[in-house]
Amino acid sequence: MPERLTEMLMDTWTPLIILWITVLPSIYMAPMNQSQVLPSGSSTGLKRLNEEQRVLHRSKRGWVWNQMFVLEEFSGPEPILVGRLHTDLDPGSSKIKYILSGDGAGTIFVINDKTGDIHAMKRLDREEKAEYTLTAQAVDRDTNQPLEPPSEFIIKVQDINDNAPEFVEGPYHATVPEMSVVGTFVTKVTATDADDPVYGNSAKLVYSILEGQPYFSIEPHTAIIKTALPNMDREAKEEYFVVIQAKDMGGHMGGLSGTTTVTITLSDVNDNPPKFAQSLYHFSVMEDVALGEPIGRVKANDLDIGENAKSSYDIIEGDGMDVFEITTDAQTQDGIIRVRKPLDFETKKSYTLKVEAANIHIDPRFLSGGPFKDTATVKIVVEDADEPPVFSSPTYLLEVHENAALNSVLGQVTAHDPDVSSSPIR
Repeated sequence: MPERLTEMLMDTWTPLIILWITVLPSIYMAPMNQSQVLPSGSSTGLKRLNEEQRVLHRSKRGWVWNQMFVLEEFSGPEPILVGRLHTDLDPGSSKIKYILSGDGAGTIFVINDKTGDIHAMKRLDREEKAEYTLTAQAVDRDTNQPLEPPSEFIIKVQDINDNAPEFVEGPYHATVPEMSVVGTFVTKVTATDADDPVYGNSAKLVYSILEGQPYFSIEPHTAIIKTALPNMDREAKEEYFVVIQAKDMGGHMGGLSGTTTVTITLSDVNDNPPKFAQSLYHFSVMEDVALGEPIGRVKANDLDIGENAKSSYDIIEGDGMDVFEITTDAQTQDGIIRVRKPLDFETKKSYTLKVEAANIHIDPRFLSGGPFKDTATVKIVVEDADEPPVFSSPTYLLEVHENAALNSVLGQVTAHDPDVSSSPIR
C-alpha cells in the first residue's frame, strides 16, 4: 500500500515540475521594456502604445549623477573635473547644448556645453561652504528650446583633514578638594574640529595628557579629567599645571592636534590639627592689674586655611581656673589670657594653667589621624606692687576732757605697709 501511494504522488507532481523548469527561464529572460502587442488594425491601441512608449522614454531620461563630489583644498595646473552631465536624448550629434545655473555656476563651476563636463575653477573650502545646488538644462543648440525639464543636483565638497582641533574655551581653571580619592571628577574640557564630523575620522578626537601625570588622568573620548593619585596634600603642593592635547583622526599617526592648559588648585580640607608654637609659656603680671586686662597671648598654628584653621581656646586645668580666662582673637586666632579676679602678691605669687586649642570645624574623614586639638602649659607670676599703708582700723573713736592740757595724748592710731618690704610709715 505505501509503495502504491508513492507512485500516485510521483505521477501527479512530475508534470508540474517539468512545466516550472520550462517556463521560469523565459520569465526571467524577458526584456523589462518589451513592447506591448496589440491586435492588428487597432488604431486606438497603437496610438496609446506610442504615447506610453514616449512617456516611458522620457521617464527613463536623467542625468548620470544627481550628486557629485569634489575634494576640498585641491588645486592643480588645470581645472578639476567634477563630473559629467549626460541626457539620454543626446545621440552624440552635437545637437544638444548643456546649460548650468545655480550656486557658483559660471564662476566656481563651468560646464562644457557640448560634452557636459563640469570643472571646478577655484580651490574650495568645505568649512566655508559644504555643498552647492545647481540646475542642469539640455536645450536644442539651434533653437534653444528645452529638450528636458531642468534637473537639480548637488555638488558636495568632500572633506580633508585640514583643520586642527581647537579649545575655544581654554585655558581652563578647576578646583578639587585635597586628599580626594582616585577617580574624583575635576573638570571637563572640550575641543572642536571644523572638519566634517560625518565623513571619515577628520573630526574624531582623542584626548591625552602631555603634562600633569601621574597626578591626573583624562578619559580619551569624553575629556573628563580625574584625580589619579590618592592623598594629594594641599599643604605640600597647592597648584598643578596640566597640559591637555586633542588629536583628530582618532588619535592615529598623521592626525592634527591642539592643546590647552588646565590650572588645577587643591582646595583645603581640615586634615591638620592645631599645634601650639611652644609647650610652655611664661607671663608676669602686676598684682594691681585691672580686671579684664589681657596679660598675655598664646598661639596654636594650623596648616589649614579659612574655616578649617579656626580654633577655640579653653583653660582645662590649673590652680587659677577661676582667676583667669582665655578668649580667641577672631582676627589673629590667638588665645588672649585675661584677669577675672583681683590678684594679691602677698597671698599668691604664681599660678599654673593648662590651656587647650581645638578646631571648631571637624572633618569626620580624618578623625582617625588623631585629636584635632593641642595643649600647652602657662605659668603666670604675680609681681608685687607698691601699695599704700593700711590703717589697723577704718575708724577710731577718741575722747578728751574739755579742760585737758595742751599736748595731752588723746589716743593712738596705727597703720602698716602691706608690701613685703614693710617700709617705715610716718
